[in-house]
Amino acid sequence: MPDGGPMRQPVGNAVINLPNVITFARLCAVPAAVWLVLHDDFVAAFWLFLAAGASDALDGWLARRNGPTMVGTVLDPVADKMLLVSMYVTLATEHELSDWLAILVVFRDVVIVGGVLVLGVTGQKVVIRPLLVSKLNTVLQIGLVALTLAMAATGWRWPLMTQALAWVVAASTLASGAAYVWIGARTR
Repeated sequence: MPDGGPMRQPVGNAVINLPNVITFARLCAVPAAVWLVLHDDFVAAFWLFLAAGASDALDGWLARRNGPTMVGTVLDPVADKMLLVSMYVTLATEHELSDWLAILVVFRDVVIVGGVLVLGVTGQKVVIRPLLVSKLNTVLQIGLVALTLAMAATGWRWPLMTQALAWVVAASTLASGAAYVWIGARTR
C-alpha cells in the first residue's frame, strides 16, 4: 500500500514492536482474505481489505514517529505486495477481475523482485526507493480491488467504470514496471 512519505533510515534491529506486530497481522490477514473471496464472502473480504489498508497507514505512521526498524522496512512492503498480488490472483480466479490484469500485476512484481535479486547476487548495490509512478500505481491497484470487492458484495455492477479503471491500472502497472527497469539498467 502506498508509502506515506520519506522514511528515516532504519534505526533499530527490534523485531517485536507495535508497527511490526501490526504489519505481521496484515500479512496474516492475506490467507483469510483469499479464503473469504474463494467462499464468496465478499462483504467480509471487503472489510478485511479496508482494515488491512488502515493498518498499513497506522503502522507507517508509527514507524515514522518512532523510527523504522530493519525488520519493518522489509516486512511492510512484503505484506503489502502479498495482499495485493493475492487479491488480484484470487479475484481473477473468481472471475471478478480480468485474468490478463492479474497476470500483468504479478509479472511486474516478479520482474522487479527478480531484478533486485540478480543485482544483489552479482554484487551490485541495490537501493530500493518507491517512485511516484509506483505510489500512484499502488493507489490505483488498491482502488480497483476495493471497488471490485464492494461491487461483488453489493451485487451492483458498473462495467464501464470497472473496465476504465482496469485499463488505467494496467497502464500505471506497465509505466511503473518500466520505470524500475529503466532506473535499474541505467544506473549500472
